[in-house]
Amino acid sequence: MVRDNLDNIDFYSLPKGYSIQWYRKGFERFWLDIHYKAEKYEKINRQRYKHEFGTNMKILSRRQCFLFDKDNNAVGTATAWFDKNHHGQRFGKFHWLAIVPEMQGRGLAKPLVSCVCNKMRHLGHKRAYLVTATPRIPAINLYLKFGFVPRIDSEKDLNTWRKLQKKLKEPINLKRF
Repeated sequence: MVRDNLDNIDFYSLPKGYSIQWYRKGFERFWLDIHYKAEKYEKINRQRYKHEFGTNMKILSRRQCFLFDKDNNAVGTATAWFDKNHHGQRFGKFHWLAIVPEMQGRGLAKPLVSCVCNKMRHLGHKRAYLVTATPRIPAINLYLKFGFVPRIDSEKDLNTWRKLQKKLKEPINLKRF
């Protein structure tokens, strides 16, 4: 899914008692714990984390955020990542949103998406993309609300989105890129 620009991102406040913190040394353990609990489709381990994000703490501290509850437990994460060559262009990458299952449905995802999209804009990205999977209907609905649209590069993509459209809350534009 893509968003052609990062202007006019809706702002959502966190519910009382929650806070966002940016990566600090050792926070990869929070990312792993959150994803172990929340991820149903991908294999999660330290090697995957290093493959996706590397080990440069300066980059991570500017791009990876964590959501904490009132008891200072890490309950969510998302990353304002980057791709210097996504279909031949530089893009921000909204990367690896997750909220632990017991905290889902509490109004936490919108503030997290808002924060990360605005961070990408602040870091100089003009546009963004994300990768998701068709079974993740609630996530897709969330991304549509934030102005992300399907990237349709083939007939297979078009057919997939046509089938998916019936399950979505938001209408989608099925134009090809």
